[in-house]
Amino acid sequence: MSALRPVVYDAGMLIAADRSDVRAWRAHRAYLTAGGVPQVPAAVVAQVWRDGARQARLVQLLKGCEVSGMGEGMAREIGELLGGAKTTDTVDGAVAVLGVRLGAVVATSDPVDIGHLLDRMGSRGKRASLQHV
Repeated sequence: MSALRPVVYDAGMLIAADRSDVRAWRAHRAYLTAGGVPQVPAAVVAQVWRDGARQARLVQLLKGCEVSGMGEGMAREIGELLGGAKTTDTVDGAVAVLGVRLGAVVATSDPVDIGHLLDRMGSRGKRASLQHV
């Protein structure tokens, strides 16, 4: 039996779930049922969080996820990646770096930008793969 591959959610996945997107919820439930715990960089939560009282679906999704903080080492790695890629989206950088660190599938609505960052990481970037949501 093979081990379940880690999954990292980007902002697009959280937004889709918050909007009750059936495909997003189906994928999330399937991953949980298989025994997985999706990873979400804290920066992604900050990007989509507006009012928990009005985002009940997002709150529900996050209960099944592990929200990962960003320490100084990760912050520096993200900054170097963004500088080398000539882009400034810290949240995309956090998703890419966490995805590579975990060898994860990145569930993203932005495969072009995340893919650019993974490509910039060279052979390390190939540890992560993209799944369009």
